[in-house]
Amino acid sequence: MDSLVKRQVLGSAALLAVLAVVAAILSPSRLIQEAMHLSEHPVYMAGLIVALYLVRPLFAWPTMPLSAFVGFVLGIGYGIPVALMGALVTCLIPYRFAQRAGEQGGMFGRLGESGRRIIEVTGETRGVLAARLSPVPADPVSYGAGFADVSTRAFVVGTFVGEIPWVVAEVAAGASMRSLTLTGVSVEALPHLLVLLGAMAVLVLAGPTYRHFSGRPDSS
Repeated sequence: MDSLVKRQVLGSAALLAVLAVVAAILSPSRLIQEAMHLSEHPVYMAGLIVALYLVRPLFAWPTMPLSAFVGFVLGIGYGIPVALMGALVTCLIPYRFAQRAGEQGGMFGRLGESGRRIIEVTGETRGVLAARLSPVPADPVSYGAGFADVSTRAFVVGTFVGEIPWVVAEVAAGASMRSLTLTGVSVEALPHLLVLLGAMAVLVLAGPTYRHFSGRPDSS
């Protein structure tokens, strides 16, 4: 193991340990509960929503409670576009970070090589879209796309379209609740949504995967 890989492994392990401790102390549900009193101050609430989406990747928080919080505060009509833009921005942060880290080579460069081999089969936009539709957490998808050096356009389009059904469901769940907790976001329809969107992700990849293993050229 060369010195670059050692530094990357040790640095990553230390960062993950710190983030795990901070995330355990500052859970999104606790912050959201504390922030509910700002609902009567639209300007402060808008600033809080922006801040939560910007810091979310630092603590590896899931996007679900944030979308539900936006739905709870703004309702469905305004909540869906706001949460969708928030999801896109918050996913761009780890994507850009991984893109820069992948340029260093070493362990991150190897991760990028693995990702690029997958992208060669699926295509950039289709690969990101399928990953977003699947139940895979947002950050691994963003980091993976960054390490694989997926183009910004493909990442944005795949993320925006793929996040739509998740954001709509999460905002609707938040808008229907009077008290917001992480457990409260788990609505009865969630298992059905997971199965449906998982099946959609498989269908998105079915064509290029079949052509790859059958040796047929991609007609798209």
